[in-house]
Order: sequence, then structure tokens, then C-alpha cells
Amino acid sequence: MKKVLFLLIFCSLLTSTPAISQIDEDQTGAWYMYFWNTSFGESRWGLQGDVQYRNWNLGGDLEQLLLRGGITYSPKNADVKFTLGYGNITTGAFGDSDATTGESRIYQEALLPHKLSDRFYLTHRFRYEQRWVEDQDFRTRYRYNLFLNVPFNQKSLGKGAVYLALYNEIFINGERQIGNAREVELVDRNRFYSALGYAIKDNLKVQAGYMTQTTDAWTKGQVQLSLHHSF
Repeated sequence: MKKVLFLLIFCSLLTSTPAISQIDEDQTGAWYMYFWNTSFGESRWGLQGDVQYRNWNLGGDLEQLLLRGGITYSPKNADVKFTLGYGNITTGAFGDSDATTGESRIYQEALLPHKLSDRFYLTHRFRYEQRWVEDQDFRTRYRYNLFLNVPFNQKSLGKGAVYLALYNEIFINGERQIGNAREVELVDRNRFYSALGYAIKDNLKVQAGYMTQTTDAWTKGQVQLSLHHSF
């Protein structure tokens, strides 16, 4: 009788536990993105931002809608650009669920470009984020991204250039405790991206590529289409 009672209680606990959607790692996702930046005339101040519509699949199953923008400053006689910005992110659950989670984010960024040779354009990006994620404690995160662009048909990345675009970005959590006895890994995720780009004009480029994103729980691939606009 005791064994039967124990079994009934155990089964009841199992059935009362909410189901957690499992991410299909074999399903290709898609990110559609627009990046922009501008300067205030001849001053060293400017603006930059991006809009990203991310899907767990090729379209329709929202992974994230990211809206981000900031003010930039480029010091005199220094090849670096600093940004102070804000981002608003809506994250959707995988699959049929319409559940979403909201996040507000402030970030500081340093962008350091330089050339290794006539055709190798390298850029380092350092970013520090302060994050207010729904149903979590305040969090911070450190990010480092290494970009490499290599034009094939000419030495510059100006109008008419066909180029290879590569990057790898690593995310490090500042805090591991996020509330309600929940804990995240020190390494939040890693992204590796490769693409072909074309410079429609000196200030307008398009890229089509593929990114592999790896977290402690899953690894997933995303097709990426992006437009990069300076004005």
C-alpha cells in the first residue's frame, strides 16, 4: 500500500511540473537586420543603431525583436569610436507558444578598426551591458567581437567591393545568480559568423551569411541577411 501511495505521489509531481519547450537544434533559424550610423556634420559626435528581427525558424516563430540605438563619439587623433546606448529586446519562446519576455539594456561600447594589410580589415569591439530582464535580478554582461572583412575584387571596401565577412563573438556573464535560486554559466554564449558582402555604394553594404550560436544548453544555426548603412 505504501509503495502504491508513493507511486501516485511521484506521478502527481511529474504531471504537475510545467512542460519546457525544447529547442530544435536541427532547425535553421533566420535573422534579418539593419545597421545604421551617422555623424553630426563635421563634429566628432554621431548616432548609431540597429533593428534585428530574429526567428527560431526561417520566419514566423519569433526568437527576438531587438531595437537598439546610441550616441557615438570619436576622439581626435585616435582611431576608436565610443558608444553609449540603449536596447529594448522582446524574446519569444520556441515553438507554438506566444509567450514573450521583455528586456531593457544600457550598453557602453568601444570600436577599434585597423588594417593588417591592403586587403585585411580588422575590427575589435568591446561592449559592456547592464540588463534588466523580466523576472530576473539585475544582470551585467561583457562581450568581445573580432571582425574581419577581406575584399576580393579590389583593395577597398568601397562601392563595388565583393568581400568575405567573418566574426567571432564571446559573451561573459557578470553575475551568475539571477534570482529565485537560478544560476547561469560564466560563458553566456559564442557566435561564429561567415558571409559574403557586396558594397552597393560607399555607404551601403549588404551581407548574406550563416551564424552558429552556441550556449551551454544548445547549438543552433541561423541564416543572416543584413543591410549596413552610413549616412
